[in-house]
Amino acid sequence: MSVPQIIMYKSPGRPWGMPDLSPFCAKLETYLRMAGWDYQLAPVDFRRAPKGKVPYVAIDGELLGDSQFIIETLEKRRTTALDASLTLEQRAQGHALRRMLDEGLYFVLVHERWSDDTGWKLYRPVFGTVMPAPLRLILPLIRRSVRKSLKAQGTGRHSATEVTQMGIADFNALSAVLGGRDYLLGNTPSTYDASAFAFIHGIAAVPHDSPLRRHLLGSKNLMHYRDRVLQRWFPELSGPAL
Repeated sequence: MSVPQIIMYKSPGRPWGMPDLSPFCAKLETYLRMAGWDYQLAPVDFRRAPKGKVPYVAIDGELLGDSQFIIETLEKRRTTALDASLTLEQRAQGHALRRMLDEGLYFVLVHERWSDDTGWKLYRPVFGTVMPAPLRLILPLIRRSVRKSLKAQGTGRHSATEVTQMGIADFNALSAVLGGRDYLLGNTPSTYDASAFAFIHGIAAVPHDSPLRRHLLGSKNLMHYRDRVLQRWFPELSGPAL
């Protein structure tokens, strides 16, 4: 495969032992490590972000946004794609699961971080360390905007208990598909594992005593899976505290 120069732009830090506070940044960096790409990390500049959000990358100097588009672009440059061994049925299953995470569980996570008062108190200081300085000054206004967006999207119209039930159902589905395998769709990793790990660790790593996190921590196969990915691709973040 050709060896491009890859620069990944993300927020600083590894809060709570996560690759990134954003599940999409965590997803992309997990993929980069799983696929064996050499890459550099650089601080985000939203003025240059092609989609106006993180993550984004420069591939041989060309800017590209959206974690999924980036992964698909890089997969085309590999001699053997990470998903090459998957059947059409497995790819369809992986696609459905990824969309469940990206377009469903994501908003449950956003609700826990921005709408839930207990979660907000926990996350607010961390938001202040990863956001650009001008945005730190208007965090309450950003919270108001996020909560308004959640209501428009639909998740914000439900009670906290109902939102938790939605998240639990997603994790139950993920656990059922994983079963006793090492990885989501078999015994070798695929691009879909990058998404699954990012969302599992994005809830499990945060010391938020929420019903959703308690349920997730009780799922033995998902926790063993999380630990397996951490130890193999993020050994510097794995340890007894996790």
